[in-house]
Amino acid sequence: MDETLSELGDYLAQKLGDQMIGWRVDRDELTVDVVSAQIQPVIRFLRDDARCQFVCFIDLCGVDWPARERRFDVVYHLLSPKQNLRIRVKVATDETTPVPSITEVFPAADWFEREAYDLYGILFSGHPDLRRLLTDYGFEGHPLRKDFPLTGFVEVRYDDSLKRVVYEPVKLTQEFRDFDFLSPWEGTDYVLPGDEKAN
Repeated sequence: MDETLSELGDYLAQKLGDQMIGWRVDRDELTVDVVSAQIQPVIRFLRDDARCQFVCFIDLCGVDWPARERRFDVVYHLLSPKQNLRIRVKVATDETTPVPSITEVFPAADWFEREAYDLYGILFSGHPDLRRLLTDYGFEGHPLRKDFPLTGFVEVRYDDSLKRVVYEPVKLTQEFRDFDFLSPWEGTDYVLPGDEKAN
């Protein structure tokens, strides 16, 4: 399998040239790093080329690396049923630089790009309807970013007395748990019968 993927990686490097940053085979998977502005022609080549035939769009997701200057990776997964191969294509971007949308090549990428925008704040240029998908319209922030607070900023609940949805700042209703490390669930500090034989 590694030999087939390595041959495909060499073929792609030859055909795509400057559009590719590099490629690698790891754990029987081919990963191709692509220049962000060239993602649409690269995806189209992978779909239309007779040797590749990656005609099945599987997935698109975001990855957050907050320590990097270009903190986001957009990861595309494609399948070639004819070749019985999968490929992972990655581009790097930041919070303000949009990645070209691939909805012209694979219309199924529409909601995947909306999800990446909603949860990470990754922008896609040329997307027909880039708006939030999973969070509320007035939601602030992007919940899958690593710097997003675990409790969030705003709590949404239905107030029965007002008969409407209410938005309030998050407040913790209980203190953090005080662990009793002597309880049998947390482990014991005392010797149980029979443990003296272990020494």
